[in-house]
Amino acid sequence: MPKVKTKKSAAKRFKVRSSGGIKRSQAYMRHILTKKSQKRKRHLRGTTNVHDSNKRAVRAMLPYAS
Repeated sequence: MPKVKTKKSAAKRFKVRSSGGIKRSQAYMRHILTKKSQKRKRHLRGTTNVHDSNKRAVRAMLPYAS
């Protein structure tokens, strides 16, 4: 049986936590930042978890993530 390949685009965007959650960065922080308020940019700065409805799809793209 051949090896299962990891989707490299997903591997760069998601990290699997030891608790089983999947960490991702927030969207809307790449460009056009001048019109966004400091409060909005501050809240977008951190990371968040992938929603439960998307976890199965992300895990399928990352077969070797623990």
